[in-house]
Amino acid sequence: MKKIMVTVVLTALAVMADNGDGEKLFKTYCWGCHHQTAEAFGPSFKTIASKRDKGQIIAMIADPEGTFKSLGYKRNSMPSFGDLKPEEMQALADYIMKFKDAK
Repeated sequence: MKKIMVTVVLTALAVMADNGDGEKLFKTYCWGCHHQTAEAFGPSFKTIASKRDKGQIIAMIADPEGTFKSLGYKRNSMPSFGDLKPEEMQALADYIMKFKDAK
């Protein structure tokens, strides 16, 4: 029983850390062009989350030049953040998806 409780607590802490990491990454890399719910230079996270899945979001973060046409954009103005670790890209995509409209 103790082992199960420790596993549950560690999993909960990992989820909480991921959520904080996504927001921190947003503030570090994305905030200049994107905002959570308002349109800025780039689309809001609310708009992105409503139109894309996590895989598409990660692809655009890692390789915007190679991805923008397949996502229906006519041009690309997003820089590549391919130097982020896969877990950072996942945390950022998870954070973006929090803004998806509940339907």
